[in-house]
Amino acid sequence: MATVKTKVKTGPTQTSMQKTSARVLLYSLLLTLQYGVQPLISKRCIRREVIVTTSVLTCELAKVIFALIFMAKEGTLKKLSSQWTLVGSLTASGLPATIYALQNSLLQISYRNLDSLTFSMLNQTKIIFTALFTYIILRQRQSMQQIVAVFLLILAAVFLSIGEGSSKRSSSGDPDQILFYGIVPVLVASFLSGLASALCQWASQVKKHSSYLMTIEMSIVGSLCLLASISKSPDGEAIRQHGFFYGWTPLTLIPVIFNSLGGILVGLVTSHAGGVRKGFVIVSALLVTAMLQFIFEGKPPSLYCLIALPLVVSSISIYQKYPYQVKKKEV
Repeated sequence: MATVKTKVKTGPTQTSMQKTSARVLLYSLLLTLQYGVQPLISKRCIRREVIVTTSVLTCELAKVIFALIFMAKEGTLKKLSSQWTLVGSLTASGLPATIYALQNSLLQISYRNLDSLTFSMLNQTKIIFTALFTYIILRQRQSMQQIVAVFLLILAAVFLSIGEGSSKRSSSGDPDQILFYGIVPVLVASFLSGLASALCQWASQVKKHSSYLMTIEMSIVGSLCLLASISKSPDGEAIRQHGFFYGWTPLTLIPVIFNSLGGILVGLVTSHAGGVRKGFVIVSALLVTAMLQFIFEGKPPSLYCLIALPLVVSSISIYQKYPYQVKKKEV
């Protein structure tokens, strides 16, 4: 009998996958740099007098501008009028936008009351909540090794909390202020980040919502939420008394722009690789932050940070190396 050889065409598919992988790698490298540099430049360029809400609103406006530029460059801006709907926008972006607006405010508060490395490491607990909410919303399960990695990360966060609560290495020197205005806000922000990341992943992968469009929608909704809240908030009173740009300098725009570009990169990485897969970005960002803090501030990490650092690195590495494997049923 003659055998018929069937040629499997894999060229276009492999090329597409390679391009996607290269794109994800580029986004991840840029996001690593942004994560690592952001705490240092925020401390150096944003004065304590700057009203938190003004920097958040300006950052959201910058996100919209950059996202529109990128959409125009890739040619999707023209299709926006025919494809966009209010119901679809609110479903995909409304809730995450509200969550991210609150998260950004909490992060701005925490920046000012923790040293750069501690802030970055505590901020990594977001992977715990991301894993939790991706399971709840997207039903993505975790392997036993990943569960162990999550507990290692929690242990690292405990070490950092003890270290910051008992030492006076922060610029404020007040343990209570470090705890309630540094540690607590960044941990709550991490919880909110995990929830919002899972919701964004659901919108982009299940609902096929554009990453740039989602960034624009979330920025607009988040800004409206902030504007509605400032009428009775201390920040609103400060804006009425001193003006919107009170305490601003030209240097203040640097961390604001960096943060806005980071927000766009987060959307791209989440859309292409998933929220939990940002773990390797976080590991690299820790190393970048530690290196830059030592170079520019001349301050070595505390003993608790030295204990927690290998726990954070190993836990996230284990999480990425041992994903959940679906068991094949024997026929």
